[in-house]
Amino acid sequence: MNPEVEIYTKELRRLFQRLSELLDGLSEQELNYHPPVAEANSIYALATHTLGNVRAWILGICCGHPIERDRPAEFRALGRDATPIVDNARSLLEEIELSLRALQPESLDDLREPRQQLWGAGTSRAVTGREAILHAVAHAAEHVGHIGLTRDLAKAALGT
Repeated sequence: MNPEVEIYTKELRRLFQRLSELLDGLSEQELNYHPPVAEANSIYALATHTLGNVRAWILGICCGHPIERDRPAEFRALGRDATPIVDNARSLLEEIELSLRALQPESLDDLREPRQQLWGAGTSRAVTGREAILHAVAHAAEHVGHIGLTRDLAKAALGT
């Protein structure tokens, strides 16, 4: 694998492992708890959105796979337990590693014109493959931090 791509996948592996650890053992009530703050999201929704964003930006934008995304639905996601999220993270990481291995290193400099559906919020613009990967990693790190904070808030509010 390209050493640069290996750095990115190593960081995604670490982030997905942390996400799985944060979800481990949470009840349905904890997973779906919404902090009493405008526009706050539940742990389950944040985790679903995090994986949806990584999938869209790396597999869809960077690798050019025919990905469909319903970003608003990511924030409405509810779950009974963390198993679907953990399983999705594991399979997504495997798919990302295979897809990134197939890329020629120089192709990371090529511009991609992302569809708005994959881009998410804001107006899409051309990005390199490298920018798409870095966006996905940074976005995942931000939301894993949010999940950690929301986990603490849920446990405090629910007395668990």
